[in-house]
Amino acid sequence: MHDEAASASMSVKALLSRFGILLAASLAAGLGGGLTVLDSHQATACAVFVGIIFGTLFFWGFRLAIAFLGLAVLIFTNSLNIPQFVTSSSLEVILFLVGMMVIVGALRDLGFFTWIVQLIVAMPNLTGRKFITVTAIASALLACAVDEVTSIIFVSTLIFQVCDRLKLNPTPYILIAVLCTNVGSAGTMMGNPVGIYIGTKGMLTFGDFMLWAFPLMLVALFATVGLTLFYFRRQLREFDVQLKDRLAQGLTLAPLVKVPYKQGLLLITLTILAIASHHPLENLFGLAKNSVLLITPLVCAGIVMILKQNRARHYIEQEVDWWTLLFFMLLFAVAGTLEYTHVDRVMAHYFTGACGNSAGILVPFIFVVSAIGSAFIDNVIFVAAFCPVIEQLSGSIKDLPLWWALLFGACFGGNITMIGSTANIVALGMLEKRSGSHITFFQWFRIGALSTVLAGTVAVVGLLVLEPLMPDRHASVKFEALQRASGKNFDNKNVILTGRITPSTAPLPVLKEFTPSAYRTVRLSSAEDAEAAILAAWPLDTELPAGISAVQGRLQTVDLPGKYPHVLIVEQSAPVKAAGK
Repeated sequence: MHDEAASASMSVKALLSRFGILLAASLAAGLGGGLTVLDSHQATACAVFVGIIFGTLFFWGFRLAIAFLGLAVLIFTNSLNIPQFVTSSSLEVILFLVGMMVIVGALRDLGFFTWIVQLIVAMPNLTGRKFITVTAIASALLACAVDEVTSIIFVSTLIFQVCDRLKLNPTPYILIAVLCTNVGSAGTMMGNPVGIYIGTKGMLTFGDFMLWAFPLMLVALFATVGLTLFYFRRQLREFDVQLKDRLAQGLTLAPLVKVPYKQGLLLITLTILAIASHHPLENLFGLAKNSVLLITPLVCAGIVMILKQNRARHYIEQEVDWWTLLFFMLLFAVAGTLEYTHVDRVMAHYFTGACGNSAGILVPFIFVVSAIGSAFIDNVIFVAAFCPVIEQLSGSIKDLPLWWALLFGACFGGNITMIGSTANIVALGMLEKRSGSHITFFQWFRIGALSTVLAGTVAVVGLLVLEPLMPDRHASVKFEALQRASGKNFDNKNVILTGRITPSTAPLPVLKEFTPSAYRTVRLSSAEDAEAAILAAWPLDTELPAGISAVQGRLQTVDLPGKYPHVLIVEQSAPVKAAGK
């Protein structure tokens, strides 16, 4: 289990044996890749990344130190430079999480979570099924609004309180709540750190999450609730018996306390509304995509710190988990090295070789791989490694189903094992401390694996059904990926190419597929390498740009001899400003 104390108290022999496994795995990844398809920098990047994976598995308490050392190896071997480190560390994601952590601390102070607990306890005609259904759904939806860890802490406290009074074993109720919390964390970009990271890398808006991810999450949540209610039906009947006996004695389930909740409710409502409206505000003020989204939690946190000045330092020093955030920042930077050294292109090439460009194969494949990986390793690690690969795949296939498959796999996969998510670890720690109950690996695995298979089936089938309705967003494509040697095929894929029109030393082929009276054939080449070029069917009624332009259009593979396997049917172009101007 991911436990800081366990790592620190490990014997020297155990430390050395685990370090040997870590070193062997890293060397195997590096040497194996270097001797096959990777160059030296790519092999180094893979070795360091594998080292961090095994480091978090074997030395959870030392994960930050391992990330420090891994980053140093990448810098010293010139596999990563400082400017790329700054770019890849995703500081915007880190700041988003800082703002949300401050807001969560303020909500705790304002009694918002206590108010939610009181609402559940005060429900009329309470039964075991009603109690755990409402509790589980509330935990899932609360995870959507704040985060999964905060949600499970408060819901677990409620469960312990109720079970203590009814003299029940809280284990099945904790299990139901945490399984549903993990499912609910996939509903929005605030529910889990992987949500905001995927949203940033995939340029997804809050509205995209609400339109595509949230409805599928709800269906998966209801399926999970139904499964767990059936699985623990005997314990729920015992709840009803114990509750009936307690009420017959004139005793209440829990004391009801009047909680001043309005300020907390106002804070969370305004925060969610501000985040939800980020896309229209960005369009209104001409700001970059997701800029308002990423800065909104900081604005709300700043206002909170002004209004509660006496608690401002506490929020920053105690409520913000700097240890975890620093680890995330270094992890994102190391994962960015996979993109910087083009390991992502190699992985995408083999993925498409094995799965093709079919969403029907790629969606379940990405879900299964990310779910299994997230069951044993921090899901942020797998998401960070997969994001560059999906960015590469998006050049030839709709990217939305792939991003959602990664999101659902990372979140739902946390239910497979006890160490699959931070919420699991927190809930089990509270269970052991409060009741002395212990859950074995297979006790968890039986229901965890079942719930993941059920929720995953709902998500994958839903994505495949909705895939035709999802827009084919314009993807930025590199000219290197369009050469005949890449073996890629395109069928009217919406893309953006940044390049310039250059003269050809030989006559350009005639594009019979396009009406000569409407299009002219030009040679569009890379801004960095004039030899990397494709054919472009440029509308006659559009003026040819003189310099470097971002050209938007539909990419299509054509049956032409020579070095031009694809043609870009141009829709529009815009000049690209030179750096520093």
